[in-house]
This record gives sequence, structure tokens and C-alpha cells, in this order.
Amino acid sequence: MNSLISPAITASALILGFVLPSDEAAAQMTAQNLAGTWTMVSIQLEQDDKKIDFYGPNPQGQLTFDPDGRFSVIITRSDLPKFASNDRRSGTPEENKAIVQGSFAYFGTYSVSETDKTFTTRIESCTFPNWNGIERKTSFNISGDELSTTSTIATGAVHTVWKHAK
Repeated sequence: MNSLISPAITASALILGFVLPSDEAAAQMTAQNLAGTWTMVSIQLEQDDKKIDFYGPNPQGQLTFDPDGRFSVIITRSDLPKFASNDRRSGTPEENKAIVQGSFAYFGTYSVSETDKTFTTRIESCTFPNWNGIERKTSFNISGDELSTTSTIATGAVHTVWKHAK
């Protein structure tokens, strides 16, 4: 009888131990899975129980986490106007306003708390200078090739969905 049970126990151990990772192994994979380049699917501001498409109906963006602890983010509306002068230094006040309100970029370093499922960014430079030098904590979840993040800003919660770039 032991010879029949032993292979079953061994098979179960292999399935549970190697096919389904332990909680500790899954947590270790989280930081590794965060590293890479992600493209934006959606970004919404939740404010007063309303959800607003922060950068229009088809936002464009890229988020990169390198394995050495550096990150960069760029987000733009898909409908940013071209400058009539074809010179970014000579934009009209309206063109400049549309670009500033329709784009956002920042970079710096990051660390991950796998226990809390959060990452903290230390912003070195940002197109919104008030964020220069600050730390921001963001909760995240990875499911397959999708990264969902939630962070807070002065006016509400920002929910972003990213897809792992191929």
C-alpha cells in the first residue's frame, strides 16, 4: 500500500510545490514581474463617486521599471494638438496650455513592498515641478500581463491599467 501512496504524495508535492508557487515564491515574483515596460490601457480619476477619463478616451503612455530600481512614466492624451508654427518653442498660449494639461512625465527610483503590494517612487524630476523630490506610494496588482495601480492625488484616487509590452 505504501508503494501506491508514495507516488501520489510525490505527484501532489510536485504539483503544489512547483506548478503552484507558495505564497513566499509568489511574493518574490511580484517585484520581478513589475520590472519591464508597460503600455497604458486606461487612466481614470475617481472623485466624488464619479470616474473621469483623466487623459481622454484613448490615453497613450508608457511606464518602465528597470531591474536596478529606476523608473520612468510618460502619459499623453491621444488628441494633443500640433503646433501651427511647427516649432515647440513658438507655441501659442492655447497650444501650450493643451500640451501641459494633456501630458505628464516623471522619473526617478523605486522600491517595492511585496507584503503590502505597493511600490514607492522617489521622483527626481517631473513635468509638474511640485512633485520634484517627493515620494509617492502606489498600490498595485499584477494579473497575467496586466498591471493595475491605484494612487491618490490632491483631487481623488487615480486608477490606471497597464499592459505588459511585448
